[in-house]
Amino acid sequence: MRPRAKSKPNSRALRVAPTVPLWAMSFGPSALRGFPVTGTGGRVEYRLARNAVVSEFRKGRLSRLDVCDAHPELLRAARNVGVALAESCPICEETEVVHVTYVFGSRLPKNGRCPTNPTELARLCRRPDEVACYVVEVCPNCSWNHLARMYPAGGRHRVTASRARRGNG
Repeated sequence: MRPRAKSKPNSRALRVAPTVPLWAMSFGPSALRGFPVTGTGGRVEYRLARNAVVSEFRKGRLSRLDVCDAHPELLRAARNVGVALAESCPICEETEVVHVTYVFGSRLPKNGRCPTNPTELARLCRRPDEVACYVVEVCPNCSWNHLARMYPAGGRHRVTASRARRGNG
């Protein structure tokens, strides 16, 4: 009987993925600065992430304290300038949620600008400089909040006043 030849290890299994420098990673210190307002970015919807959080809450994996944590300034903006939706809060199911929009960009306050009416939002969206608009869904009753969408405006991303009012930026 012939001795069995030792099998060679699979050369594919020994290959190591090439290392990627830290600066090339998609998440790093620069990612914490927010949405880059330069480039050709587009509208981003966060409905799937929202639905996942609501599902986890309903399954009991997240407590109300985990999901109802809106900042007092966000609640103030929701009560005073928020745009009411015909949708009840997914957490307390008692109050209609509202959308609050914040606009960030050059020559705006570092905390962003919260437009108080559709005319002001349309004016900000027509700026020659690019801006980033964040729409947050908020329940003024239980403090539920979640980022609904983000879209660039101004500069190359100018939108008409009617699209900005509808939130279709």
